[in-house]
Amino acid sequence: MKTINIIILGGGVGGIVAANELRRKLPLSHRITIVEKEKSHSFAASCMWVMNGDRTIDQVRKPVGNLIRKGIDVVYDTVLEIDPHNNKVVTNNGELTYDYLIVALGAELAFDRIPGLAEGAHTFYSLEGAERLNRALREFKGGVIPIVVSSLPYKCPGAPPEGALLLADYFKKHKTENHVDIRIYTPESQPMPVAGSLLGDSIRMLLEEKGISYHSKHKLKSVDYNKKTLVFEENEPAKYDMLIAIPPHQAPQLLRTSGLANDAGWVPVDRTILKTKFENIYAIGDVTSINIPGRWDLNIPLLLPKAGVFAHFHAEVVAHQIINAINGGASKRGFTGGGYCMIESGGGHAGFASGEFYAEPSPRLRLGNVSRIWHWGKILFEKWWLSSFGIKKRLLGLIIKIGGAVLRIPVGS
Repeated sequence: MKTINIIILGGGVGGIVAANELRRKLPLSHRITIVEKEKSHSFAASCMWVMNGDRTIDQVRKPVGNLIRKGIDVVYDTVLEIDPHNNKVVTNNGELTYDYLIVALGAELAFDRIPGLAEGAHTFYSLEGAERLNRALREFKGGVIPIVVSSLPYKCPGAPPEGALLLADYFKKHKTENHVDIRIYTPESQPMPVAGSLLGDSIRMLLEEKGISYHSKHKLKSVDYNKKTLVFEENEPAKYDMLIAIPPHQAPQLLRTSGLANDAGWVPVDRTILKTKFENIYAIGDVTSINIPGRWDLNIPLLLPKAGVFAHFHAEVVAHQIINAINGGASKRGFTGGGYCMIESGGGHAGFASGEFYAEPSPRLRLGNVSRIWHWGKILFEKWWLSSFGIKKRLLGLIIKIGGAVLRIPVGS
């Protein structure tokens, strides 16, 4: 039997899930390799808890090797080039050849695309940024805190309102809420516009209950960090005391030079099987560009949001596509557009947003009741994801699957 080499670029959610599913189903004679520049993996959804002091960095960061099955090789290196015509990947330390390639490199944060943003803003979109923000919050004496979505698209559309709600809860716990004015500025027309007005209105209500103002259609042009002023393209400037930003996102430049990316820098894929224009190359998660049905009330085409849940589901689909191709069959498993997220609202409560992003004529989503169940569900999922392979992980996984079946949540592997 010929040895098949499968290379996965990126050790984030998508890369780890794809590698584990491939290793679970394929014989050890086939080689599975993850190429990842970082030796540790952080659970992105926990950044908010690092921000408000409920977690430390060490609690939400684990070695990549702890999160994968035995029989998976990890190359800790930086990818420099993909040569799709010769089935080759070039890294800092050499070349790797593949039979199948999965691109799961994620999105990069690009503060430098907005003048003054790097110098003037904090962020909870990285683990280190969340830790620095926590230190700044402990010293903050009061004033205006805008959370600014600086450009589109960005990861996890629910994160800006979730961050605002958790900040309000933080200042309430520290008895300074009367001295803090939390605002959200975004170029979007509403919270999570892809989800429709019903979910958007539900999130607006959550924000209003906590005294958080929402400023739509504000496109950030620059930040005057000396004068602590936000400059927008078509709106009046706004003063701030502490700035929190969702910085611009971009895909790695090497995807453009490889011929995989479109003009916007993202990788177009078949929306069902995640295959790129190259027969043996798949792309999953945040690097992808996937069209979904447009919103009739916005009269614009939409793209599938960038979120860990989609990377997870994409990875399972692609793994099964490759497994069946190796075994000489065709996989009937495809990505159907389902997704969900838990949005923390503070006080040990969270809401559950879910829906179908491929639904016609437009995505159908809803926000369930805010309760402690979803908060504890998010904690349980965090514990499962960060646990090493063994009895504990299998037990936690079984509990999550049973809970998902009871609550009718399509939980992944």
